[in-house]
Formats: sequence, structure tokens, C-alpha cells
Amino acid sequence: MKYILLLPIALGITIGACSPVSADNLPKDLIDTRVDPNSWALVPAGEFYSGQHDHETMIPYDYEIMVTDVTNAQFAEYLNEALATDWIIHDGSEILGPYPGDPYHGGRHEVEIEEGDWLHVTFTEPGLRLLNEDGSILPVEGYQNHPMVHVTWFGAKAYCEFYGGRLPSELEWEKAARGSDTRPYPWGDKIGPENANYYSSHDAFEKTFGKQGDTTPVGYYNGDDYQGFETIDSTSPYGLYDMAGNVWQWTSDVYEGQHYRYMRGGSKANYAYNLRIWTRNNAGPDYHSPSVGFRCVRDVGGP
Repeated sequence: MKYILLLPIALGITIGACSPVSADNLPKDLIDTRVDPNSWALVPAGEFYSGQHDHETMIPYDYEIMVTDVTNAQFAEYLNEALATDWIIHDGSEILGPYPGDPYHGGRHEVEIEEGDWLHVTFTEPGLRLLNEDGSILPVEGYQNHPMVHVTWFGAKAYCEFYGGRLPSELEWEKAARGSDTRPYPWGDKIGPENANYYSSHDAFEKTFGKQGDTTPVGYYNGDDYQGFETIDSTSPYGLYDMAGNVWQWTSDVYEGQHYRYMRGGSKANYAYNLRIWTRNNAGPDYHSPSVGFRCVRDVGGP
């Protein structure tokens, strides 16, 4: 299987540490996309084409995947629930959680990931759309249904597992995005500003608030018209929204001889060609960015 590999250190624009949106320009009203972030879609067992060169691959089991990325509202609810248990730790301005560590092989560029408490979220990050007020964590008004960002791989993994799921493997993610044909984008063969939130796509948020680089609500590209900006319903073959653009999505794989974790889907900070299904990006598991989020998968019949 061959892929285009984007190195986040070498290509800073790939993940995109965009300037935070000014508080004066934050959307105060929730934009309703009519898409339920709590919904799941079935991905059936079977063959599919993976990679840029259409390698035939088999996933021999059914699984379910979230229709959207995890939202700020969902993650805030999770933090409040999980902090009431011993699942995670609130250490001043940071949320931490235990991780058993990775097997270490001494690879050339490998960094050892030891057992310990690792960063999930930091409240000192200005691009975070969560507030920590009076012992309760709340989403910023207007951003309830935007994708959760500035979450590390550790934090994304913990969220999924808290609710009985897991992060998708790269292959699970790719099949969910592509279906059984060879399309380069989740919705088909071509991409335009009406399909996804990507660099210079000029979506309605950019037009309205004058801040290029902000996230759009999950399910935003559903065929609706937003203040004169008409979107195209741009779901994957299984009905998933935002499998290309808006935010990169963490995947679960831990590969021998390296500490990097991989992301799929491209983001608001990428050019259109980086949103193709086979494109990958990587970073250390403690990395977080305003252009990185996640969604979960679960076994069929799971909670």
C-alpha cells in the first residue's frame, strides 16, 4: 500500500497552527446543520480499495463509526463525566490520563513513550473552544457543534474508550471514507468550496466573520444554504460528514519502531489535494492543534 506522507514538522501548513479567532469575531449563535453528532453509521464487512494506487484490501467484520467528528459539546460532557471517576486527572490547567506506554524498539527517529500520565487537553490553549468555569467544563457559545480540537491522541483514545469504543484504524477510517469504489474524495471525484472546509475554500464562516482558518460546524456541507452560501451534500458512501477537510482525524495504529500516530482526512489549513482519501499525516501522540480532531468506531451492537 502506498500513500502520500505529509511530515508535520517539515510542512507546517499541513496541520496548520492558525492564529486563534478573535473573541470579537466568534460566532455567538449556534448554526444548526440538522446533523445529529450522536448518530452512528454501519460499515459492512468486505473488500475495498485502499491507498492511492487502489490496493485491494479486506476488513472481515462489520463496525460502526460516528457520522461526525466528536464535537466540543460532546467532549465537554465527557470531561465532566470522566472527571467524576478516576478515568482522567484535572491537574491545574491540564487534563491528563494514564497510558501504559508503547513497546520501544530504538528506531532511528523513535521517541520512547513511557508509562505515565499524558496530556489530553490544556486549557491554556487560546484555540480551545472549551471553558473551565466554576468546576464545570462548557463549550464556548456558538461552538457547541464544532469539532473538538486541541485534543491529543491520548485524549481522543480515552474519550472513545470511556464510551466503549475505540479510535478507528487507518484502514477502518479509509473504508468508511471511500466505500467500495476508487473515488479520491468521500463524495466523489471532484472537490470545490461547496464540499468541504479547506484552505481558501471561502466558506460562509470566512465570509461572515472574516477569519480564514476557523472550523465549521459538523455536518455543515449537507446541501443547505447558509446566508447565501449553498453547500453540496458531501457525505461518504456510508453517510459520514466531514471525512475530508475541517480537521484531521486521529487514528489508532501504533507501528513498530516509531512513536508517530497517524491522522487522516485533511483540514481547514490544507489545500484541496491534501483532502484526498489516501493522504496521511503524523505527529507524536501528545501533539494538539486547532486543525486536529477525531471520531470513534465501535463493534456492531456496542453501547
